[in-house]
Amino acid sequence: MTHPTDGVRVPARVIPFPDSISAQAQAALRRLVNADGEPFNAMYTAPSPDDFEGWMQFKADADAQYGAAMAQVAGQLKAAVETVAIGDATVHVATPVDLVADDVIYIDLHGGGLVFGGGTVCRIGAQMQADQLGLRCWGIDYRMPPEHPYPAGLDDCLTVYRRVLETYPANHVVIGGRSAGANLAAAMVLRARDEGLPLPAALVLLSPEVDLTESGDSFELNQLVDVLLPKSLMPNNVLYAGGADLAHLYLSPLFGDFSQGFVPTFIQSGTRDLFLSNAVRMHRALRRADVPCELHVFEAMPHGGFMGAPEDRELRAEVARFVRAHLPGAR
Repeated sequence: MTHPTDGVRVPARVIPFPDSISAQAQAALRRLVNADGEPFNAMYTAPSPDDFEGWMQFKADADAQYGAAMAQVAGQLKAAVETVAIGDATVHVATPVDLVADDVIYIDLHGGGLVFGGGTVCRIGAQMQADQLGLRCWGIDYRMPPEHPYPAGLDDCLTVYRRVLETYPANHVVIGGRSAGANLAAAMVLRARDEGLPLPAALVLLSPEVDLTESGDSFELNQLVDVLLPKSLMPNNVLYAGGADLAHLYLSPLFGDFSQGFVPTFIQSGTRDLFLSNAVRMHRALRRADVPCELHVFEAMPHGGFMGAPEDRELRAEVARFVRAHLPGAR
């Protein structure tokens, strides 16, 4: 006796790049696939979680690639940046030329699959945020595996947040992050709440990696459709967790209890984002707890955006509006 298929069987087909997005966005999608339509990023295979040397090499290669991409925009940035050590974390403090308000800050947590994106990439990212928002930005260069698995990175974020609170009232602070940085940003707020710290004014979660168990629908539906993040990050997640339960709220903030207190939140994703379900489910979880929350889903956008298309500029404007609306003196 055969068992029925537990799902929807989809015939093999080519999913075209849609005309419903800008020409620049279409070009960005096309650049990320080969002549056969296979995403270039699908060709990479992560090492096993116990392969320390393999991960160190993988990390070095990825950071070199990210660094080269970021260097192309570094010359256009105007924000001054100072790098300081706070506990075990490195913090890049970026100050824009045209500072909107001097007594408020944005804390930025970089992406990179919980393993990549530190160093130069983090520093340039802090400058970018400062220029885009017109606000002083603290980019936390948190520790990462394989040398420093969970909870090292989250510990660093809390250490820096405590230092920030020595200078700024909590309602003068907004925390944000993209992808893995959004994971840490949300976990940071949950842990700050649980440790009795005053909470920031608001939170920005861009294409958030808030479920390390990868239980959402889009992890199946958008595999390979997301040309930037075409497949699971489970090897990264297991490496980061270091044996801890992936479903713990500090590892997968989606599973936190938001009725015990949280902050107004801005969430963004795209219809082709592998993490779309994370964004949708996080939005519903916050709304069920009566937490003010905006959800912005962009047409055909993969993980991380279109790398400079008009849709990306529209997103940056929305983020700036939201951040400034929640910071006194920045409106």
